[in-house]
Amino acid sequence: MSRPPETFKMLPDSLLESLKRAQLQVNSLVLGKPHEIRLAFVTLLSGGHLLIGDLPGLGKTTLAHALAATLGLRFQRVQFTSDLLPADILGVSIYDSQARRFQFHPGPIFTHILLADEINRAPPRTQSALLEGMAEQQVSIDGQTHHLPDPFFVIATQNPVDLSGTFPLPDSQLDRFLLRFSMGYPDPAFERELLMGNDRRELIAMASPALSEADVLSARQAVEKVRASEALIRYVQALLTRSRRQPGVKVGLSPRAGLALLRAARANALLLGRQHVIPEDVQALFIPVAAHRLMPEAEAASGQSLAKSILHSVAVD
Repeated sequence: MSRPPETFKMLPDSLLESLKRAQLQVNSLVLGKPHEIRLAFVTLLSGGHLLIGDLPGLGKTTLAHALAATLGLRFQRVQFTSDLLPADILGVSIYDSQARRFQFHPGPIFTHILLADEINRAPPRTQSALLEGMAEQQVSIDGQTHHLPDPFFVIATQNPVDLSGTFPLPDSQLDRFLLRFSMGYPDPAFERELLMGNDRRELIAMASPALSEADVLSARQAVEKVRASEALIRYVQALLTRSRRQPGVKVGLSPRAGLALLRAARANALLLGRQHVIPEDVQALFIPVAAHRLMPEAEAASGQSLAKSILHSVAVD
């Protein structure tokens, strides 16, 4: 597959520099995780939502707070628990006796960045309260539709399903997340720096926004203009087709997963200063886009290992 020129003129140089500064700042707050931070920015610029799954204490919530401080957007956090109700997220209509009508009181979902902390500690009914907002950027309550702010970005953290007090996320909920990844333990050098340095919460509190709401919206519009050749789209389609025939896969990737992969690849190209998607963009994003959408035949099978096998099985034209 031929590679296009490496020039990029759709974004002003000032905005490209702001995007670089934003990533550098988050890297200074969340040590030793440049790949995961790039994936978070890819998700934001793609207009998608992010699911971070790992053990407690590995920096999931710290990454969410660092992103919020760096982006300069309105931020709300909801701690998901077993007794959390949908109204605690969406809001509730309360009768106003003086006005003689119900008055809607918005919940924390009416924000730019929503941190759904430990989302799988809440039962499925409460988890599903996010579905309409994540898919359509609106919520429907008592027959009324309320639009959410733009941009709207959900960062959800998830504990391993074998920990006590967790509920598995249904497939329909998982599919609403553009990317999913794990933080993992830090490298020894970064862990030592973390132990010897200042408290992360204090550093995040002192951080200054590197991007504005208008910057994020401009970058998202630029992502839509990043071009993907017919040959590259055939490559994405070949990955989708292979996923449906891959041994060990019960349910393969849907066309919506293919669209998600293309959006993420376009955002990755933009962050690297290119106006065309190349196969390396798709390959870099395939596993975090596909792994949580694949349904293995065996319970012990891993979506991540299946995604790796699919990626290695499809050659680039």
